[in-house]
Amino acid sequence: MSERSGRRGPAARRTAARRTVVTGVGVVAPGGLNRKAFWSLLTDGRTATRWATRYDPSYFRSQVAAECDFDPAEAGLSARDIRRCDRYIQFALVAAAEAVADSGLDLANERLDRVGAVLGTAVGGTTALEQEYVVVSDHGHDWLVDEAYASPFLYQALVPSSLAAEVAIRYGAHGPVQVVSTGCTSGIDAIGYAHQLVQDGEADVVITGASDSPLSPVTAASFDAIRATTPDNDDPARASRPFDRDRQGFVLGEGGAVLVLEELGHALARGAPIYCEVTGYASRSNGFHMTGLRPDGLEMSVAIDDAMAQARLNPQDLSYICAHGSGTKQNDRHETAAFKRSLGPSAYRVPISSIKSMIGHSLGAIGAIEMAACALAIDAGAIPPTANWANRDPECDLDYTPNVARELPVGTALSVGSGFGGFQSAMIFSKVGEVGS
Repeated sequence: MSERSGRRGPAARRTAARRTVVTGVGVVAPGGLNRKAFWSLLTDGRTATRWATRYDPSYFRSQVAAECDFDPAEAGLSARDIRRCDRYIQFALVAAAEAVADSGLDLANERLDRVGAVLGTAVGGTTALEQEYVVVSDHGHDWLVDEAYASPFLYQALVPSSLAAEVAIRYGAHGPVQVVSTGCTSGIDAIGYAHQLVQDGEADVVITGASDSPLSPVTAASFDAIRATTPDNDDPARASRPFDRDRQGFVLGEGGAVLVLEELGHALARGAPIYCEVTGYASRSNGFHMTGLRPDGLEMSVAIDDAMAQARLNPQDLSYICAHGSGTKQNDRHETAAFKRSLGPSAYRVPISSIKSMIGHSLGAIGAIEMAACALAIDAGAIPPTANWANRDPECDLDYTPNVARELPVGTALSVGSGFGGFQSAMIFSKVGEVGS
């Protein structure tokens, strides 16, 4: 048993102030199948959007996608992992392996009942479920399907809990294990929930993040129906244009990111590398419309205000905003209004960018990928750009860091998310000061 087995009891844990830090980062994203490749893509301002190849896009209004050139065997997964796990779980397992290795965490020296796993996803096993339906219905020919043709792992595709369960099993996590599914804010919300577990003394280490692999005909058809995805198919590399006057919708993507969160004292005791601290998290609902947003940005601004109050930040203290920046007309307008509402004149000073311009919108996964980008921005002292920005929109008149990354110190990074159903979330990462501060 490790020396940490004698840690304080629950009552003592709850009375002491507990701080959450990020000690490991793992990423599987379009154009960047690991942390370093992902960050290189972003800071170079390269785009990974292209013609969709994972399904026949010719039937759809939007025919572009941001795909991961992902080979699960090359990424280290076994034949059994590949057979059992849908693509989104494969992403999570690979990202988690990178994050845990990056953190230097030796789970043999941990109390596993103090290790948790919290993962987010918006659409879960969509890929496997659609593929299996095609098989058991003979391509939709049979109304009464023949279950004899179904995969023995169909149940794992049906229940989203498989995502967190697979990660927990891989690392023997016996602490809190949860799946968070709040649409496109799932990634931020999963990390936020993991942060609260550390704050409340329920865990010392939480493996957290999000993953989604929605690139399939049913997803493409769903977003076509509400005209949320871009019809700009002529130039796939420039199809995602957040905050640009000529934006027409988002590019559907896929991927995943996993962070290792630890209680600060726990991380310091083992000499862990520390990227940053989670200093604020809040979520609100607009109670307004399933897919619509009010133009005044009120609910997002309330979440931002709450997160900033937790972090004890004034508007002028923010170094960078990683925007939701989906590239739809209403989202970019709504988000810009929220920044102005919360930050006042400082909204015009702080640099903002949308990495969806380069890697598309991977639904529930994107919030975790964006938080990974915030951690890397703080670590590297650089801000990724908003690619493809060319024409100013009078309603989007802030500094969106057009096209070229900037090198500058990042002490605090705010990221926001907006999800169908009215979800609005905000999270702040801050650079940790002197050891023990």
